[in-house]
Amino acid sequence: MIRQVNKKALASNLWRRLAAVGAATPAGPAITRTSFPATTTASTTTAASISSPTYSRNIRFYSTKSTVIQLLNNIGSKREVEQYLKYFTSVSQQQFAVIKVGGAIITQQLNELASCLAFLYHVGLYPIVLHGTGPQINELLENEGVEPEYIDGIRITNPKTMEVVRKCFLEQNLRLVTALEKIGVHARPITAGVFEAEFLDQDKYQLVGKITNVNKSPIEAAINSGYLPILTSLAETPLGQLLNVNADVAAGELAREFEPLKIVYLNEKGGIVNGNTGEIISVINLDEEYDDLLKESWVKYGTKLKIKEIHDLLQHLPRSSSVAIIDVDDLQKELFTDSGAGTLIRRGYRLINRNSLREFGNPDLLRNALLRDPEIKSGKLSVASYLKFLDTVEFKSYGDEPLEVLAIVIKQDNKIPKLDKFLSSKTGWLNNVTDNIFSAIKKDYAQLCWVVSENDDNLAWYFSKSDGSFAKNGQILFWYGLNIQEAGDLIKQFDSDAIGSSLSSGKESGVFSSSQQKRGLHSKANAPITQGTTTDKKKIALIGARGYTGQNLVKLIDSHPYLEISHASSREFEGQKLAGYNKDNVIYSNLQVEDIKKLDDNGDVDVWILALPNGVSKPFVDTINSSQNSNSTIVDLSADYRFDTTGTWAYGLPELNDRKAIAQSRRISNPGCYATGSQVALAPLKEYISGTPTVFGVSGYSGAGTKPSPKNDVRVLEDNMIPYSLTDHIHEREIANHCTPVSFIPHVGAWFQGISLSINVPIAKGLTSRDIRHMYQDFYAAEELVKISGDIPLVKSIAKKNWIEVGGFAVNNAGDRVVIVATIDNLLKGAATQALQNINLTQGFGEYEGISTSA
Repeated sequence: MIRQVNKKALASNLWRRLAAVGAATPAGPAITRTSFPATTTASTTTAASISSPTYSRNIRFYSTKSTVIQLLNNIGSKREVEQYLKYFTSVSQQQFAVIKVGGAIITQQLNELASCLAFLYHVGLYPIVLHGTGPQINELLENEGVEPEYIDGIRITNPKTMEVVRKCFLEQNLRLVTALEKIGVHARPITAGVFEAEFLDQDKYQLVGKITNVNKSPIEAAINSGYLPILTSLAETPLGQLLNVNADVAAGELAREFEPLKIVYLNEKGGIVNGNTGEIISVINLDEEYDDLLKESWVKYGTKLKIKEIHDLLQHLPRSSSVAIIDVDDLQKELFTDSGAGTLIRRGYRLINRNSLREFGNPDLLRNALLRDPEIKSGKLSVASYLKFLDTVEFKSYGDEPLEVLAIVIKQDNKIPKLDKFLSSKTGWLNNVTDNIFSAIKKDYAQLCWVVSENDDNLAWYFSKSDGSFAKNGQILFWYGLNIQEAGDLIKQFDSDAIGSSLSSGKESGVFSSSQQKRGLHSKANAPITQGTTTDKKKIALIGARGYTGQNLVKLIDSHPYLEISHASSREFEGQKLAGYNKDNVIYSNLQVEDIKKLDDNGDVDVWILALPNGVSKPFVDTINSSQNSNSTIVDLSADYRFDTTGTWAYGLPELNDRKAIAQSRRISNPGCYATGSQVALAPLKEYISGTPTVFGVSGYSGAGTKPSPKNDVRVLEDNMIPYSLTDHIHEREIANHCTPVSFIPHVGAWFQGISLSINVPIAKGLTSRDIRHMYQDFYAAEELVKISGDIPLVKSIAKKNWIEVGGFAVNNAGDRVVIVATIDNLLKGAATQALQNINLTQGFGEYEGISTSA
């Protein structure tokens, strides 16, 4: 089997090594960054200093720190790690981070949590850790027959409940401290003495506190002694009465007091989950979204309390501050890389819209914002002439109060509105005001187009905001909200030089006059067709039903509400019952071409599925084509018609091809398994590819079929991997024909089903890992059968799943190549599931009918 490297495995391996280091480190005075001799060099080190206990501890500490930094470099780039380490060590130790740990994390992921905190400890970083214990409290109360009570997300804490709360906090605190000490991390339990409080509302909530003061001394003393402070959220009144405080609230009070560089909430969900979609929300901009967010029906109880507390917290911190809500496994990625994870909550900026120049109160602010425009900077256009132009057209501007970002949309009669200017200062980009502005534009305009130079530093961001693009002569036309026809008309305007260029109002003569045109088209105006137009039953004939793909098709059709198998053909199984099909007693036959013609002439079959080897389908296709029945559909799973140039056959990869064209076609060529995974992994990046990608693919041995061969012989495959077709594999040609040229190297591994694809992609410089991940998330946002992950997907996790997982997104230090990893079940999304998608589309059913889209 292939040994794949991922962050979780890497961390697990690291902690086995660190545990050994920790176990070997004797107890004694703590070693902190300030304890290392700053002046010790090779020339000044003496024998006495080498033999001293302090020197030995220093060597051990530096050795461990060096190991951790090396392993951190495997999670992010060396540049990222060094940048963040320098950033975090630029402040006092207690100002590094406040990390709030959800109670469920201690129960379910204690070892992972301890490992993550040890990571930080061994590079000399000391986060202030505060944990909750909600699930443990609820479990104990329920065991005693007490139903937990809440009002507005706050636990009602009577004396009996307080007894349980205190017990749980002490137990969970001790569990975490013990787990840390076992792997060589000095940790100090701080269960009281930090939070002073008064009753929040004694009549309503009973023993629940409102924090009035934070005593920093116990925390600072722990850190100064080289210990990680591990806090509970228990508080006390001045008279010593214990009060329960929500851990989110207590973490917020710590953040107000210490103003740390990072504020992180760890929860088992890995972020805030949108109750309507079931997906983790990537970013929340509070100034723009807070009021509407609280009106959502799914925002209630603890979620509402958390959002309110974070909102109140950020009002008292610098505007650049943010709170990350992530899974424990994403902590290193959040702290030490640009890619981030989970949900990021920030204030953003409240925006101002204007519809005339008179509404700009400060003309100097407007002029200064316009001076950022490349055309105005270069002298091709003056501020005065552009302002004069705005007086002659209908426009709407968007900006924050200081105009760190200014966007101007021109409204055009009977044309797609155009984003004419999008000008941001560095501060605007860093504080993500740009995202808020674009979100506001999207609320006002269902359709929009804009043009950007291909050399723009923020090109990846523009791609992430678009549904489609068209490149020509150094300019890229973007759009969203257009159907295929509208996008085509817009491209014609762009070709005729009728749109303008580079987010500018004026056409530049000769910009598009060169005969050498670089063109490329990307479109996402191709949403899944999830609603069907019929529920009429359809009859399926399966030719070649004995193979693995055929078996999976039988299983899928058996659970489909509107499909029925009327015929199954296999020479080997003739006369036997069709196994796995329970709707009817179907017996295998051995259909000949004359039988097929008769069935098709009589209209006895709605869909023919050809699950045959390459080169075998043509006689069957010719027979069906000669039939008098023009309504039957063929879905061919071989490669025979994947390169059709007649226009008769539709290439059935719905995520990347026009779904309406597939739905209207009666001849569907089902893509190959390797080709499907590779194209999905490459398509969002096509505009950036600067060379030939290399696809290293490894499939389970089911991909070699049922006919005995070394490639499906488990004895040959044991402790082995078999390369084959090292050049010119049929899928290499298929990927090049439908997506982009690649070098493809296939292998067979020792597992049964599932493919892992590691794809090295040469790219134009300027893209970060975060840029690329966001690009993919946006590109596939509507797709149920493509899952985007920040981690490296594992082949064992994709077996028997109907979707493709894409992740990795590792950019090298030079910034000129990215490695994308994709996994796909070769028998399902690589064959049977995709065939069913195409059948659903052609027969008028919802595209995902009969297909499970979640684990």
